[in-house]
Amino acid sequence: MTTQDQFVEHQIEKTLGLARGNTVRSRNIASNFMAGLKTIIGGEISELPKAVDDSRDQALSRLEQHAVEIGADAVVGVRFVTSELGQSCTDIMAFGTAVKLKT
Repeated sequence: MTTQDQFVEHQIEKTLGLARGNTVRSRNIASNFMAGLKTIIGGEISELPKAVDDSRDQALSRLEQHAVEIGADAVVGVRFVTSELGQSCTDIMAFGTAVKLKT
């Protein structure tokens, strides 16, 4: 997987289409409370970065799984999109173009 549109060391033979993976996460009450306090007093909301990293990793893993299912050797143009679902859920989607590489 790469965020680039191509690989320097490989040539794309065929484009297979969109590959995607997502996860929907809810925030727990404790992290919401701590985040609320931090918005009042300032500072980094240290409880959330690990949750965000874990969510991105899971979305990437599901992207890779989907790419394999559709017969891809690789995924180019990988991007993330995050959206809020209601007041306590977040959808993290990883997506890109699934491709076959020349061997």
